[in-house]
Amino acid sequence: MAGSLLQKQRMQYKPQVPVWLSEDVCFETVGGSQAPENLRPLFPHTFETPVYRLRKGRGAARKVTIGVVFSGGQAAGGHNVIAGLFDSGAQLIGFLGGPQGIIDNQTKALLQIDAYRNQGGFDLLGSGRTKIETQEQLAASLKACTAHRLDGLVIIGGDDSNTNAALLAEYFLQHGCKTVVVGVPKTIDGDLRSSDIEISFGFDSACKTYSEIIGNIARDALSAKKYYHFIKLMGRSASHIALECALQTQPNLTLIGEERRPLKEIVRQIAELITRRAELGKNYGVVLIPEGLIEFVPELTDLPHEKDPHGNIEVSKIQTEKLIIDLVKKELGGRKWNALDHFLGYEGRSCLPTNFDANYCYALGKLAFFAVRESLTGVICSIQHLKESPQKWQFKMIPIVQLMHLEWRLGKEKPVIRKTLVDLKGSAYLKFSSQRKSWELEDLYQMPGPIQFFGDPALTDSVPISLM
Repeated sequence: MAGSLLQKQRMQYKPQVPVWLSEDVCFETVGGSQAPENLRPLFPHTFETPVYRLRKGRGAARKVTIGVVFSGGQAAGGHNVIAGLFDSGAQLIGFLGGPQGIIDNQTKALLQIDAYRNQGGFDLLGSGRTKIETQEQLAASLKACTAHRLDGLVIIGGDDSNTNAALLAEYFLQHGCKTVVVGVPKTIDGDLRSSDIEISFGFDSACKTYSEIIGNIARDALSAKKYYHFIKLMGRSASHIALECALQTQPNLTLIGEERRPLKEIVRQIAELITRRAELGKNYGVVLIPEGLIEFVPELTDLPHEKDPHGNIEVSKIQTEKLIIDLVKKELGGRKWNALDHFLGYEGRSCLPTNFDANYCYALGKLAFFAVRESLTGVICSIQHLKESPQKWQFKMIPIVQLMHLEWRLGKEKPVIRKTLVDLKGSAYLKFSSQRKSWELEDLYQMPGPIQFFGDPALTDSVPISLM
């Protein structure tokens, strides 16, 4: 695999491995599942799966064969999950092209992965968004895992992908298949969270990439002094990315979908901001817009929208930023002002992972290995105390069904993992809300610059502000 000098140097980076992730570990039960009771009929074999905690002790002394798949959109660090599995001694078989690769039994033996260590993207295996839910799809998946005599199947994905994992784990148990299914929390959107899953991997790398670009645009606005930049940020439903980037860059205005404000009120606020700044001689500014805003604004929610195979509105295809610019122009009437629109999406999904994501993902891979070795199924990896150094992290396996609820998708009630929205009482939002007013008229922009890989640990090993 060809690569730049930086890519090659990153291949040599050694993730910080917590001492807990040694061979002499096993799991202990620390609590029962708290899954909603109405899910019991749908998951009779996995409904009462307990919470497990990693502890020191002699684990199962056996070699394991593990199938691994990338599912959903790319997120920086995914290759390090595979590296963690590989370095733990598992025989690895990769399914190609996402979940469809499981159904079609399209595989690749993973015998050498050094060229992918600490690299972005999912190109080692590719990815996809196939929903595994029909009896035919489930049966084909079972057949593929049985054919390869897999001890475990590790699904690296977000909420919909780990819903696949829950359905497969239940189906495999129902049919006497010994392949256990383990999930790994991935999504740059940051909406796969709970009291046990502090953050999904890829979020930190994406937000730092976007924040560099936003900082650059803010500096340009401050220099040219003639444009308002409306920047839409990826984040399918929740506004976690917009919130994190706002804390990192301090733009003049950031919309948070979870505030659930009417469209007229949003347009009026932006128009007033432009008017007040003009009175100060400032005919420029930066506005951040989460792409999921459309799901929270009543006037926009009822419009016809395309949906993906999981029933989610494909918000990345909706030009919310252009619509808002047009509405603000109408609100301002004849006032002259200039607006530029931007959409930051794919720029942040496959970048070189930050040290945080490189370390986090490697640890997730090793934790997933232990879960397979100890025959845990229907569970998702959980690492806590992530704002601390890796040596202080704590490790659990959480029943996936505990994260789920029933939701209407494509005209049917289906079990899915509940998306975690921005908590308007949470510390990150409260920090943002306490400062946002001062950002409106003053130019307090911050320029985070590019992701740092070498030098002061305060720069190279920083964690998302949302975790602090």
